[in-house]
Order: sequence, then structure tokens, then C-alpha cells
Amino acid sequence: MLYHLAMALEGYFSALNVFQYLTFRTILGVLTALGMALLIGPALIQRLLLHQVGQQVRDDGPESHLGKAGTPTMGGALILVAIAVSTLLWADLTNRFVWVALLVTLAFGVIGGIDDFLKIARSDSQGLRARDKFLLQVLAALGASTFLYLTAQGSIETSLVLPLFKDLVFPLGVGFILLSTLVIVGSSNAVNLTDGLDGLAIMPTVLVASGLAVFAYASGHQMFADYLGIPSIYGVGELVIFCGAIVGAGLGFLWYNTYPAQVFMGDIGALSLGAGLGVIAVSVRQELVLFIMGGIFVLETLSVMVQVISYRLTGRRVFRMAPLHHHYELEGWPEPRVIVRFWIITVVLVLIGLAMLKVR
Repeated sequence: MLYHLAMALEGYFSALNVFQYLTFRTILGVLTALGMALLIGPALIQRLLLHQVGQQVRDDGPESHLGKAGTPTMGGALILVAIAVSTLLWADLTNRFVWVALLVTLAFGVIGGIDDFLKIARSDSQGLRARDKFLLQVLAALGASTFLYLTAQGSIETSLVLPLFKDLVFPLGVGFILLSTLVIVGSSNAVNLTDGLDGLAIMPTVLVASGLAVFAYASGHQMFADYLGIPSIYGVGELVIFCGAIVGAGLGFLWYNTYPAQVFMGDIGALSLGAGLGVIAVSVRQELVLFIMGGIFVLETLSVMVQVISYRLTGRRVFRMAPLHHHYELEGWPEPRVIVRFWIITVVLVLIGLAMLKVR
């Protein structure tokens, strides 16, 4: 909104021309989201405590987590508000990519919010039935994927782009809808599975969003895209604002979520952030780069899958507990050690993903 106001007044105040620059508006977006999260956080935490919106701890989880029961949850609402306000203030609201990213994120937030509410209302760690939650996720992702397919302005927007190869692309046709839906839903659930320790999911989310912002900026700038050998997609650069909002909101939330956490994000935050990352990767045609940058999310998901398959086929568990972070807890690692080491791994993976911008 402020972006459009600045552009309308640019003829009267030449200094407002600075709002044309994505980098400037991204900085404002980060600071706006960060400031909102820091300012609203204490009031939200107090309100959650007042209404006894506490975390329900799984009976089969690590014993060290039993003391976390009752810690306010659904703090992801803070992240969503900060992202939405920051994006609406500083992004070009005529841009289709911005609306798809924002609406998908909010839609998955609603799904996660319902799940969290049912857990609290029933005083049980089980919320929505897995089948119902998955169906709602698929419908939301399918709607976004179909819209992106129907509004694509060139075949490159619906093709699979392989990292490390400059000209190797595979047109997907209608298959783009299936792949995009899979990426968005998979990313959403992967972040949700990772959200099991204080600050474990939010910092990798911030780091991956920062990495994807670079891809969005380069893809939206034809000269940079041609030089780097990545898809040039008109208008996708505006997603840098959305990425910046995720970074700012995530850092603001981490202020209260760092060990020992004052508030948890809940499914309302984890599902929405994962979906947001997924739709950004789909929009910039870098699904495989998301797979690399978000390697921690991938490993957490694979650990659950391997554990379930192994137990059903052989009756044995590969890990002491899944997801993977619980395994290391039961191995004797203090919670902060698990968290920080996973953060460090994510930094390395994001740097590897960014290196693929030039190695083609």
C-alpha cells in the first residue's frame, strides 16, 4: 500500500523514487516485520497464557519435553500477521506472484490454526485427522499451482530447471501442477516435522528464505538471469519483499522462541512457513535448490519415513526416535547443541544452493 502511495506521489516528491528499488523495499519489509513481531510478541504471549493456550506434549516424546507442557503455542499467528502486514505495505500488489505466495501462506496458516485449536480444545496432542489435514493442504496447493499454470507467460515458467546445467530444462505441461502441489505440501509438512525444539525450525526457515530471495531477485532481473543462466521470469523479483517479510518475522519470533522458548509457533506457523517456502521455490523454478537448501527439513522428513517403513517391515527402529532431532536428544545431546548444529548445517546448505547460481 505504501509502495503504491509513494509511486502516486513520486511526481511531487522526487525522493520517493527510491521506493522503485526492490532492495530498498526489501530492507523496509524486513524491518517492518521484525519490528511488528518484537512489539506484538509480549502482548500475544500474555494473551495466550491468559486463555491457557498451552502446548500439548506427546506421551511418547522425550521425557525432557514434559516440562514444556503448558508453554503458549499458536505463536505462529504473530509470524503470519507480521508477514502479511509487511508484504501488503511494501510489495507491488498488482503482482500475481505476491498474492499467490501470501494467500497460500495464509491458507496453510488457517489449516494449521484449526489443527492447533483442536489440540487445545481436546487437551490432546492429536488435532485434525491426518487425512483431513492432508486433503485441505492439497486443495490449497492445487489451487495455487493451477493459477500459476494458467497465468504462466512462457514455457519456462512451467518447466523443470536442473541446477548446475545452463540449458537443461524439461517442459512439464500440466505436470507442473502436480509437481508444484507436491513441493508446496511436502515443504509445509517437512518444516512442521522439524518444529520440535526451541528455535530449530524458524532459523533454517529464515536462512532458506534469504537464499531464495537471491534467486527471486536474479530471476526477476533479465540481465542477471541471462548472465547466471537461470530462468528469467517477469515480475517474480517482487517475491524478494515476501522473502524479506519472512526473514524479519522469523527473527522477531526467534527472539521469544529461542531456548528456553517463551512461545511455540504451532502448526499455524510451521505449516504456513513451509508452504511459503514451497511456493517461492515453485515461482522461481528452483524446486531442486529448495531441496538442497532445506536439507535439514528433508532429513527430518526422511528420518520419519525410514523409521515407519523399517518398523513395519522388520519390527526394528533405525533411530532411537524420529524425527531426527529426537534421536540426537536421546543420544545425550543437550537441546541447544542439536539446535545450533542444525542451524550450522543449514548455513552450509544454503551457501551450496547459492553457489549453484554461477556453477552452470
